[in-house]
Amino acid sequence: MNQLRRKASFAERKKPTMGRLFRPSESNDKRNSGIPEMKESEASEGKDNNDPGKEINNTDDETSSVVGWGRVKQFVQKLGKTPHSQNLSLSHCDLTATDVVELATLLPFLAQLEVMDLSWNDLIGGSLKAFTVHLQHVGKLRVLKLCNCRLTAQDLTALGEALDCIPLIEVLDLSWNIGVGAGNFRHFTEHLQPESTLKELRLVDCQLSETDITALSEALPMLSSLEELDLSNNKLSIKGMENLTSSLGSTPRLKTLKLSMCGLNKDSLSVLGQGLRFIPALEHFDLSCNKEAGGGLATLTTNLALLTHLRSLDMHLCCLTEEDVLALVQVAPSLKELRELDLSSNKSVGDTLQKLLQTLPLSQITKLPLNNCALSTPACHALATAMQKLQQLESLNLSWNKCVGENLRQFLEPLQSDCKLQELRLSSCNLTTEDLLHLESACQRGVLSQLKRLDLSYNGSVGDGGWTSLFGKAAGLKGLEELDVSLRPSAFLSVSPWMPALLEALPHLSSLTCLSLQHWALTSTEREKLEKVLSKKNIILECDRLATPTPKAAG
Repeated sequence: MNQLRRKASFAERKKPTMGRLFRPSESNDKRNSGIPEMKESEASEGKDNNDPGKEINNTDDETSSVVGWGRVKQFVQKLGKTPHSQNLSLSHCDLTATDVVELATLLPFLAQLEVMDLSWNDLIGGSLKAFTVHLQHVGKLRVLKLCNCRLTAQDLTALGEALDCIPLIEVLDLSWNIGVGAGNFRHFTEHLQPESTLKELRLVDCQLSETDITALSEALPMLSSLEELDLSNNKLSIKGMENLTSSLGSTPRLKTLKLSMCGLNKDSLSVLGQGLRFIPALEHFDLSCNKEAGGGLATLTTNLALLTHLRSLDMHLCCLTEEDVLALVQVAPSLKELRELDLSSNKSVGDTLQKLLQTLPLSQITKLPLNNCALSTPACHALATAMQKLQQLESLNLSWNKCVGENLRQFLEPLQSDCKLQELRLSSCNLTTEDLLHLESACQRGVLSQLKRLDLSYNGSVGDGGWTSLFGKAAGLKGLEELDVSLRPSAFLSVSPWMPALLEALPHLSSLTCLSLQHWALTSTEREKLEKVLSKKNIILECDRLATPTPKAAG
């Protein structure tokens, strides 16, 4: 069945619609073709040319371009997409090998194309050669995405051979193709030429083997312009890490290195640390979700201080120990450009946060996720004190830290009218009615006018009066786009006591796009009223209950 589907075109696998029965004529396509600007200028030049022979040729070219662009429009629109001469996005279109062949015949009419995304079409694997042999028609292509296309070794060879046809290519995304791994990546890398223009290479979850990492390492000297390398979700062996880090000296411009969920352990971090001296320009470093890395950060931080341009460090869910955090405390003063530090989901942070805050460049930190860090009461007090210096903070996540409950006032009082906070997440923090009264006060003072996302979910301990008071000052949240006040799935409470306040608040929330009331119980009348108001403002409602509950305590 898969083979039959691969051979069938998209149109053959879709039921005909009334729109196709009354498809516009070719002349209509010509009139509304929207030919790329370059073609129009060329056509006008042809009209001004006094040479009769050239005028005829230019007229033929113009007609061919009009008809060709009409075919492009027809092909793209039947897939439910919008045609664009510079950006062709056909991801999630269920394309087949037949569709790829048809698309290849349309490339001559896409000479201005710069971005092409064919991702998440898992039936085109094995047929890429029929497409790549025509890439010379899109010589301006800069971005090519082929995520989750079931690419094969033959596809990688075809893609490698076609690199000469797209000399300006800067971004290549082959993520979620297991065929890229298993020793097949060399079929692509062996075609790379010195001074490649490639700046971003993404190979997320490609099941890269040690052989593949070796092939990549040997190819890095060809990629001297590389600025981003993403190898996340690939199990990296010690030998593979040694090969990779030894070649990092060939990529002095590397700014982003992502090694999330790569199975890194203490030994891996030690090897990686030795390679950091080769990439002093690194700005974004992602080591998240490496649960075996705990206890090995000290071997990495020795050279981490050399990354004086580092702006973002992500080590969430790494099972960091207290010694790891203290090692980071030692190197933090050298990270003068740091803007984002993610240590969330590391329980050891709770007892060491105070020391860390004393060494970070707080005045320029913009993002500080501390969710699920088992923050202690002293840690909360230390963070509250630091809020006065976090003047550029745009995102603060304190979710799943129970000590925040009854202490929210400490975090809100230091905020000034020029507060830049855009995201505040306080999910499952044991908030009380009094905490929401302090949040109401902050809204009234206008210090949260820049807030776009507010997450107060899983705080069933808040009384009805707290919600009523908060919505009563909704005018102070004029920039809010997403609001989540959902309950735990096990909770069963009514919105009736504060629904009138919510309905009155909605007209003041002019930027709101999504309201989540999951697990709150609404009567059919309440839901009808709410949906009527939301539909006028195109606000999405997330709510799953209609029954009138029996009031009881909720978490």
